[in-house]
Amino acid sequence: MSEEVIKHSVHTLVFRSLKRSHDMFLSNQSMLPPIDEKAEKVLRSIKTRDGYGQVMATVHKAEAVKQQEIICRPETPAMDTEIAESAALGSEGVMLPYTGPAEPTVPAAPAAALTVLPRKAPAMPKPKWHPPWKLFRVISGHLGWVRCVAVEPGNEWFATGAADRVIKIWDLASGKLKVSLTGHVSTVRGLEVSARHPYLFSCGEDRQVKCWDLEYNKVIRHYHGHLSAVYSLSLHPTIDVLVTAGRDATARVWDVRTKANVHTLSGHTNTVASVVCQAAVPQIITGSHDSTIRLWDLAAGKSMCTLTNHKKSVRSIVLHPTLYSFASASPDNIKQWKCPEGKFIQNLSGHNAIVNCMALNSEGVLVSGGDNGSLFAWDWRTGYNFQRLQSAVQPGSMDSEAGIFSMIFDQSGSRLITTEADKTIKIYKEDDTASEETHPINWRPEILKRRKF
Repeated sequence: MSEEVIKHSVHTLVFRSLKRSHDMFLSNQSMLPPIDEKAEKVLRSIKTRDGYGQVMATVHKAEAVKQQEIICRPETPAMDTEIAESAALGSEGVMLPYTGPAEPTVPAAPAAALTVLPRKAPAMPKPKWHPPWKLFRVISGHLGWVRCVAVEPGNEWFATGAADRVIKIWDLASGKLKVSLTGHVSTVRGLEVSARHPYLFSCGEDRQVKCWDLEYNKVIRHYHGHLSAVYSLSLHPTIDVLVTAGRDATARVWDVRTKANVHTLSGHTNTVASVVCQAAVPQIITGSHDSTIRLWDLAAGKSMCTLTNHKKSVRSIVLHPTLYSFASASPDNIKQWKCPEGKFIQNLSGHNAIVNCMALNSEGVLVSGGDNGSLFAWDWRTGYNFQRLQSAVQPGSMDSEAGIFSMIFDQSGSRLITTEADKTIKIYKEDDTASEETHPINWRPEILKRRKF
């Protein structure tokens, strides 16, 4: 006769299993020897001495100094004993919070001669004085928004590109038009003059990148590959390489001579608004509307790191001419970075506008231009904003046409050229009549503390 199989629910089986485990471990626990409190106390003391011995010795020494002070000078106020204690602790490399300045006292015995000066808080360096900038010349001639500017390495002329699809070359000294170059079929957005060849490079919203021979004023090369408007371009200072970037979220590296697309630097998720090249690693730096900055290795064609500190689109990047650093501009802040790893230096706060462009000269003057026509001049080292200007809209223009789209210093750093939405080019120069007495530095370091974010 077969035994009847009793079926139990899953919950019952799980509960029985748990009960068996509990009973088994409970029996094991009951077999453990009783805890020796004396041995536990010895163990804790050994661990304490091993882990905190130095701190305990320092505390005992401070207490001994305190007792000695009390014996030598019974009338010593509490403040002096605190200083003596902090001195004893400081001798072992341990820091205590400073509670305030103490009145100087004459020690009664040589053994208690402890003179501790309060440590000064690190003061921020005072900014270098820079003369203010003033409007020097207004040049008209374009029939549309003037979007880009480039200065020739010889400092004799500069070129501008505009929404009228024309590139114009101007004499820097007189401001007179030298030549107009036509060929683009849409807005010209970027210009660069080669320092080693008689070439001018241009890019525009027609997806075209052109190389102009300035001896004949004709296009000699086209660089085909971008899928949308090209917003920025930069020449490598030592290699015959051109880097362009635009609305297709890529930066493309071109061999200037062969027109070959050497690398396509992809990784940004939105328009790449600015690209710069330098000889040292990272050789290419890009800023994008996806709020990130990327540092690229040109040889590998890969991104070295991505800087995500900005919260809004990065429209401009500028390299320091002598220091191994750069600045990036966004509506939230202008930020300074140290190469090669992109270490954050400081924020330049206060330009509360869409910052379209920046320029930086060897004197450490950084100028930023906003979409509302505001011009801010900063001291690079301290981040001190020493001047604010508002660009004057030309007669016949609307107030909304006060935007500054691009800017550049000439090779001497004494002239600032800006291109604007009122279809003009403005040249600023330093005010020769200004001095430190007439334009003093309004320096308040408690406001300009460097904020690490």
